[in-house]
Amino acid sequence: MRVLLIAGGWSTERAVSLSGAKAVQESLLRLGHDVTFFDLSASFDSLISTARAHDFAFINLHGAPGEDGLVQAILDTIGCPYQGSGPAASFLALHKAAAKGVFREHGILTPDWELVTDKPGADWTPRIGLPLFAKPNLGGSSLGMSMVTDHTDLAPALATIADLGQEALLEPLMKGKEVTCAILGDEALPLIMIQPNESAAFFDYENKYKPGVAQEICPAPIDESVAEPIRKATLAAHKALGLYGYSRGDFIVTDDAAYLLEMNTLPGMTATSLVPQAAAEAGYSFDDLIARLIDLGLSR
Repeated sequence: MRVLLIAGGWSTERAVSLSGAKAVQESLLRLGHDVTFFDLSASFDSLISTARAHDFAFINLHGAPGEDGLVQAILDTIGCPYQGSGPAASFLALHKAAAKGVFREHGILTPDWELVTDKPGADWTPRIGLPLFAKPNLGGSSLGMSMVTDHTDLAPALATIADLGQEALLEPLMKGKEVTCAILGDEALPLIMIQPNESAAFFDYENKYKPGVAQEICPAPIDESVAEPIRKATLAAHKALGLYGYSRGDFIVTDDAAYLLEMNTLPGMTATSLVPQAAAEAGYSFDDLIARLIDLGLSR
């Protein structure tokens, strides 16, 4: 099958996209496909004409464009199938504040939040109080994310996000364990617990993508009484947002409950990425995972 591998793009997560694309391309070739690598930022104007010459598009983009549904919407206009969610669901999941509103509407626990769309005054205090996390509302990979424990740190954190051209999502700092749950088809895969480097304040970019920095334990060493609600909440969020094929939910597990932070529609595919790890624990090789995603995309 002729597969168009779409990667790169121009978001702040371009490097992550290109890194993962290497592994995906190697897998597609092992599976016997004829693969065309397509760097979106270099050839955006020719996406439609190039996609017309292919049987399937494998999208390995992060941030916008990609997770915002733009590429999916373009592919839909010419009937080119692809893996993962469609345009509307993709954008809804990428917009963290909107997604959290959907979670709460469906009874899925998520931390309180505050969306900051304009530069506040010097004496402004967030409604949710301090300490808090400030993150780009449409971002990922922990890029531009800051932990704010003092009011003097707030303005620099918001400025970092504004420099990325985004609004800021604020969430209260919650102490607990970080756990992820992936969905493949309609199946929740084994959970992964993330233990950042002791010197790291949180699961930042380096912890996510530098091998050996963070410890990722799969299956997560948590009681089934906690694990099962996480699996159910992830699948419920997947359905509530209208996602398809696969996704990954990120949770913070406190002493009282598990809180869903966000859902990812194009999870990372690097050598250290979480979904391939969870799939491997469930019995899928990396090639099995890629083949399954293609089958789901074709059967949409």
